[in-house]
Amino acid sequence: MRSLDDILEEYEFLDGDERYRMLIELGRELDPMPDALKTDATKVRGCSASVWVYPMPREGEDKLHFLADSNAAITKGIVALVISAVQDKPAAEVAEADITAALAPFDLGNQLSSNRTQGVPNMISLIRETAARNAQA
Repeated sequence: MRSLDDILEEYEFLDGDERYRMLIELGRELDPMPDALKTDATKVRGCSASVWVYPMPREGEDKLHFLADSNAAITKGIVALVISAVQDKPAAEVAEADITAALAPFDLGNQLSSNRTQGVPNMISLIRETAARNAQA
């Protein structure tokens, strides 16, 4: 997965439709999420589409690798963008990360419909909460 800085660099050169296509492509770049992990516990509430996020601790490391999926292409791209801000970072760092601030340069609220962005705070909350639990373990 590309870094958030690399994604932003490309994103800034694109217009509206190209940005949609880029988000869809980001979603396609996510690691596949096994259906067995798409449970009520990993489902993000408040999204117009179904979204699942699952943190996998890296064996022998204090880092989290997130798997995610959605049944909607744009939403899958949005969750990929959110995850890129914290992918493969230590759980304690993810739990404290200001993901909203990291995503601010993308101006998603003005780029996408409110239906597409309404679940972003819930995605961020789920990621931070699960990271906090992993950091304590």
